[in-house]
Order: sequence, then structure tokens, then C-alpha cells
Amino acid sequence: MKIAIIGEFDENFRSHVATNQAIEHSRSIIDQDFESKWISTETVEKNMELILKEFQGFWIAPGSPYKSMKGAIDLIEYTRKNNIPTFGTCGGFQHMIIEYARNVLDLKDAEHAEYDPYASRLVVDPLSCDLKGDPLEIEIINEKSKVFSIYQKRVIKEKYYCNFGLNPDYQNLFDKNGFKIVGSDIHNEARIVELEKHPFFIATLFVPQDNSTFNSPHKLVTEFIRTILK
Repeated sequence: MKIAIIGEFDENFRSHVATNQAIEHSRSIIDQDFESKWISTETVEKNMELILKEFQGFWIAPGSPYKSMKGAIDLIEYTRKNNIPTFGTCGGFQHMIIEYARNVLDLKDAEHAEYDPYASRLVVDPLSCDLKGDPLEIEIINEKSKVFSIYQKRVIKEKYYCNFGLNPDYQNLFDKNGFKIVGSDIHNEARIVELEKHPFFIATLFVPQDNSTFNSPHKLVTEFIRTILK
């Protein structure tokens, strides 16, 4: 079994190093063998068919803007439609939001402020406060969600490295159309979204991999891998 980590790997970027480490932490408590590999979004755009044949799960990584937004969006659309386990963290969250806005909510001009800050429809826009480097509390507001079943508690604390998130003006639209807001902060802004009736299509604005240790592998990362193995 193979997991693709979609993004532009940078050994000097803490979130990328933490992604590799978190996978190894989870490996220590998972019986089955698996491989993981970083794939650039440019490579995805040029070779998506081959990549989809080779890998069975996809982690959309932090570190935007990506070299190819199209590569990331096209891949996310395919995994969403075909029930392939997909996990987005930080920048991954943002791109899963854009894909859903354009292809499900029919907001064809939905844009990400990091790519086009002057776009008329900024579905992903600058956060009201900079969350870089901060651990903050999140309330899991949907106890029927897969996320709640993984954490088994309502209040969690996670680390952020983000400047951009889901524009609050669009939260109800997402929630009513199946991409559920299942975790929010004290301002009721989306921090975790989860697609209904999908084996694993979860995005977090925070970086759970930076909260993982060898003695305590992160539950979201572990469940993502276990879902692929199932």
C-alpha cells in the first residue's frame, strides 16, 4: 500500500518534516506495511493517471502556494468522487475547500487569496488573526462526525502555521451541501471539515502532524492510514 504526500517538500519547513515523522509514529502501532512518498503538484498535473494507479491514499500537505494549483485541485476532485482516502492539513485544507467550491457548489470563480488577493470571490481568505505557531483550542461541534469518533472528546488543542482559512461568509453553504464544519474555534470559524458519506475526506486548518510523538502517534494520522489499509 502506498500513500502520496502531495506538495513541494522542503526539508527546512517544520510542517513537512513533521509530516514524515508523524507517519513513522503511526507506523509503530500499525501492523500492516505501507510506503509513503512526496509528489510535487507539478508532477501530479503531468502524470495524474499514473499516480492514481500507484497510490491508494493522498495527504494534501501544508506549504502553499503550490507549484501547480491545477494539479492539486484535479487530484482532490478525483479522490472525492471516487471515495479514495484523502487528508488535507493547513494548505491542504485550503485547496480541498477551493475544489469543493468550484466543482460542487458551482462557484467557478472561487479563489484563494494567496494566489489572487484581488479576486472577486475569495472563498479562502486571510484569517482575522495570524495563527502561525500558535496552539489553540478547537471544539468538535458534531458528535456524529468521523472526527469526533477518532478524538472521542469535544475540546482539543492543536498547532497552527496558517494565514488563510475558509471565508466565514461561505461556511453555511459548505455545511448545508455536505462538506460539514465539524470543528470550530472560539469565533465559530471553521477549523475542521469533513465530507459526509466518504471513507475519509477530512481537512484541518491546523497541523496535527506537529502534535504527534513516537509515544503518542496522532489519532487523525493513524486513522487516515488505517482507512487506506482497509
